[in-house]
Amino acid sequence: MRYLGKRWRSLYTSPISCIYLVDIPEPELPTPQWVKIKTRLSGVCGSDLATITAKGSPYFSPFTSTPFVLGHEIVGEIVEIGDAVEGWSIGERVVVEPALSCPVREIDPPCHQCQNLRFANCENITRGSISAGIQTGYCRDTGGGWSQYVLAHHSQLHLVPDNMSDELAVLLEPFACAIHGVLQAEFHDKEDICIIGGGTIGLLTVAALRMLGYQNRILIFAKHPHQRELARDLGANAVIPVNNGRYAVFSELTDAESYQPELGQQVLLGGVDLTFDCIGSSVTIDDALRFTRAGGEVILLGMPGIPKNIDWTSIWYKQLRVKGAYTYGVETHNGEQIHTFQLGLRLLQKHGEQLLPLVGTPFSIRDYKRAIQTALNTGKTSTVKTVFDLRTE
Repeated sequence: MRYLGKRWRSLYTSPISCIYLVDIPEPELPTPQWVKIKTRLSGVCGSDLATITAKGSPYFSPFTSTPFVLGHEIVGEIVEIGDAVEGWSIGERVVVEPALSCPVREIDPPCHQCQNLRFANCENITRGSISAGIQTGYCRDTGGGWSQYVLAHHSQLHLVPDNMSDELAVLLEPFACAIHGVLQAEFHDKEDICIIGGGTIGLLTVAALRMLGYQNRILIFAKHPHQRELARDLGANAVIPVNNGRYAVFSELTDAESYQPELGQQVLLGGVDLTFDCIGSSVTIDDALRFTRAGGEVILLGMPGIPKNIDWTSIWYKQLRVKGAYTYGVETHNGEQIHTFQLGLRLLQKHGEQLLPLVGTPFSIRDYKRAIQTALNTGKTSTVKTVFDLRTE
């Protein structure tokens, strides 16, 4: 898949691919603290595509249990409640927070990470009441959103307001990732921000910055015309096409000085104060380090594959702060300690309608091959977020 799929993309959904459409028994609650959810919408994430195309890093392979049902961007309604679950009712619409941490696994005392509210970095992801898995959608016991039913521990549930559509609620999980990345950064109001990537996470990062009230100048690199248009609509000040002339355009916009070394990519003096890499490829990580001025910060938001040929000299010479931002957690925002999902829900209720154009026409789960090919070819299909619709399944 990794090598042949680049040339023949149809292989990703062919009989020799790693995914199959199968009928499975309706899942059973692993303990009385769990609920069963009937899936309404479930998104296709870049990490799902990385699994299907075998382009992801094998780093997480020890922390999954197969066979698993994909899908961790989930909105659905509760159809069964365990005897030990309180405060939830049949029929309530919920979004699932996918991280399978100590509370979900019913492990007490919790690990060091969970004690410090870093649930996404739980150190017990191979232990407890369910099989190994870092998230829902990568664990054989929980099921996933690409099916009629999925299981969730009551601690994973977030109530969807009655006035919020399914199409907006299904964006909450990736939106929470973007919010978490923004709140990891250290920057001031007058500093310039660069975002690399015009896909779901890149566009949601623009939205998160604006919805959180930041007025900084935002430059974004976006590959496709529909991504560039959406970036402007969400508040980006300058949109740069992804091509061989990107360094010249960037230098003109930032007054950075460009120099050509004996070998390799251009080197810049100057640049922006903060860069979000929302793709995680070898090229984009290398670009992010070059685009950021001395003393600046780079936030890695995109899920990396196996990056190669990155020149790390920029980090050393420019004394950059490079930080990863993985999923979500508990944030401190305006002096308040709040869960990323709850902050995301609050922002979506106020400003969420502007994000609806990111959600494409939903696919039936039985049309999964076309859905995956659509998600893999966003330039041709002019889509951002591909979703499965199981409301009538």
